[in-house]
Amino acid sequence: MGRAGSVRNRILAGLPRREYARILPGLTRVTLKSGQVLHEPGVRMQAAYFLDSAVVSILSLTKDGSSIEVSVVGDEGVIGLPIVLRSHGLPYRIIVQRPGIAWRMKADVFRKEFDRCGPLHKLVLQYVHTLIVYLSQSSACNQFHSIQQRLCRWLLISKDRARTSDIRSTQESLSQMLGVNRGSASEAASALQRAGLIRYSRGQIAILDRPGLEAAACECYRLVKGEVDRFFREPSA
Repeated sequence: MGRAGSVRNRILAGLPRREYARILPGLTRVTLKSGQVLHEPGVRMQAAYFLDSAVVSILSLTKDGSSIEVSVVGDEGVIGLPIVLRSHGLPYRIIVQRPGIAWRMKADVFRKEFDRCGPLHKLVLQYVHTLIVYLSQSSACNQFHSIQQRLCRWLLISKDRARTSDIRSTQESLSQMLGVNRGSASEAASALQRAGLIRYSRGQIAILDRPGLEAAACECYRLVKGEVDRFFREPSA
């Protein structure tokens, strides 16, 4: 099981070498740009994206234009699950949070490969499980935990997905991700900076003390990370 080298996505990296070689012609390497919209609510999905170094946010929108992030997806996952679940689209906006590489597969090819019920089918279903846990826990987290705890969770998850301690995020984007006003998002970030956990300047957030950030986060981060790690091992460098 597993293949070395060029692919970081945990679903693709978990495929047997022969299986990966078989589906490789159906994959196209693409570069995703920061802020790029991969999906709008109600639009039929035309392709799936197995994320490599890129990180995307799934946002729930309201009629007044407000938004809140319901999930972050990085190299552990794929954008395009409605294709194989025969629902074709999502009532959410999906935007690129961190630019990078992804592997695109046309919708009909993704559906055909999933329906073979082979290794890809199994790995995608494992990812569906982790996504359900993430979405369910996010709902509880937004209801019961403080903005500062939720920010800690978001920073840790973003770091895990991007595999870097430096995260790009303006006050406006932070407020959108957390579903709060800019003042509340700025206050939470300033509190973490005063505690020496992060450095926040000009849209750049550097994590200085990961153990401290984990201690300040709610239990939601550890629960979701545990489920991802249970199914997907880190691909070898």
